[in-house]
Amino acid sequence: MPQLLQIIVPLFFGLFFIFFLFIFGTVIYAIFKRRKVVANSPRLTVYGTVVAKRTMVSGHRHRSSHAYSSTFYYVTFEVESGDRMELSVSPDQSGQIVEGDKGRVTFKANILIDFVRE
Repeated sequence: MPQLLQIIVPLFFGLFFIFFLFIFGTVIYAIFKRRKVVANSPRLTVYGTVVAKRTMVSGHRHRSSHAYSSTFYYVTFEVESGDRMELSVSPDQSGQIVEGDKGRVTFKANILIDFVRE
């Protein structure tokens, strides 16, 4: 039995390490791919109306009472063609934008760069 453990334990830790590297590599790849998409996207400016705002709160609480949360902010604009697009915004931008506002929307990928009220 001890000889079997000498084979199984290193094999288990080796497979666990390979699995960890795979997951870590996948996360890093996704981050860099997203950055590349945003960097290669054109910066566009259109005229639009704010039709909705929303937040998404994500969090986790550990048994030892440690908790964390993240809040993501989104604004939906309706452009002149009638199409709607939801853009990710910063907390400051979200606080300054009100439903019904009209103006120039500058964005890149799905991220709001600037909104100028008119």
